[in-house]
Amino acid sequence: MRSPLRGRGRGEGSAMRGGGRGPRGRGPGGRVPGGRGPRSEPGGMKGGNKVIVTPHRHEGVFTGKGKDEVILTKNLVPGESVYNEKRISVQNEDGTKVEYRVWNPFCSKLAAAIFGGLDDIWIKPGAKVLYLGAASGTSVSHVSDIVGPEGCVYAVEFSPRSGRDLVNMAKKRRNVVPIIEDARHPAKYRMLVSMVDVIFADVAQPYQANCIDGTMPAETVFSNEVKKLQADELKPAEQITLEPYERDHACVVGGYRVPRKQKTATAS
Repeated sequence: MRSPLRGRGRGEGSAMRGGGRGPRGRGPGGRVPGGRGPRSEPGGMKGGNKVIVTPHRHEGVFTGKGKDEVILTKNLVPGESVYNEKRISVQNEDGTKVEYRVWNPFCSKLAAAIFGGLDDIWIKPGAKVLYLGAASGTSVSHVSDIVGPEGCVYAVEFSPRSGRDLVNMAKKRRNVVPIIEDARHPAKYRMLVSMVDVIFADVAQPYQANCIDGTMPAETVFSNEVKKLQADELKPAEQITLEPYERDHACVVGGYRVPRKQKTATAS
């Protein structure tokens, strides 16, 4: 099972990229396929500006190019905002309209990772995702957009206050299953979760590396934390910093209990 995990570390086979430089020079989160997409109606992003929407290299994510360049998800519930985010309405050539939601990297660590150039988020249409640390559902709502009606997001949040917002959001998004429970104790909610394709852990803590050990450099803390993940049979594949969107945070992507490739015997 592939599992993009919020983590802290610089493990074997993973290279810290980005430093404090912010997004890499490939556009929001990397290269965007060529071609011109449909234009948005006036009144979208930056009120009145035309916006060209094209598919992002991550399936289910889109790029909006206007005065600014942003990443978008197709709104599963047209006409509804979750956290007062901007929405862009696009009219296709056949006259149908599609609504997109702007995904703010300062409000979502997953969006920050995409802007930082993460190679693969592993979340795609039809996927089943276990989201640990869902908070009020800001990022969960965009994951809900990505996986679509055929996918499912199991959103675990411990705080009753944030949980209320999460439950209210889930009432309009039938592919979100809110679970008000401590994510650290999966035995308490395992009966509510089926087999999933992706696990995303999002721990809400400012200056997360300093929270673990304020006396060591952040990169040393990251390295030590990835070693802990490796000890738990998670094989790191990729790691990036979330700066400048989240200070002293990193995103680690890895596979859990990845089967070893068997060597095939060759006859001579």
